[in-house]
Amino acid sequence: MPDAKQKFFDPRPESVGLAREFAVTTLSSWGVYGATEDIRLCVSELAANALVHGSDTEHGFLVKLDADEDFVRVEVHDSRPRHRREPEITQAAETDIAGRGLQIVASLADGWGVEDRRPSGKIVWTLFKAARRGGQARAC
Repeated sequence: MPDAKQKFFDPRPESVGLAREFAVTTLSSWGVYGATEDIRLCVSELAANALVHGSDTEHGFLVKLDADEDFVRVEVHDSRPRHRREPEITQAAETDIAGRGLQIVASLADGWGVEDRRPSGKIVWTLFKAARRGGQARAC
């Protein structure tokens, strides 16, 4: 099993793309290939949400990836104090240009949730079944 990898990103728009690159590079170094594109897209959505909704202008966000024999867990830690409501899936109107991120995450991931991070912020996590080179992921 590989060691967990994490990286902090500054609160700027370019960080979303850098977070995607970090995830893909980490998965590749671990030999995980089964869910790479789904994980990349979910990291992008969660990093964008952390940047827009969960980080202030002085604090960024952290992306952490961990894996075992069958699953990859992705966490995005934000830094804004807990005075806002929990992330939730919304039903965006057809004409809305935003509001579909967690719908995408929920449809691609095998699980997701939100945890408190004390003293401030939260962790939004996702879980993916992922095959490794030379092996298959087990079914749940």
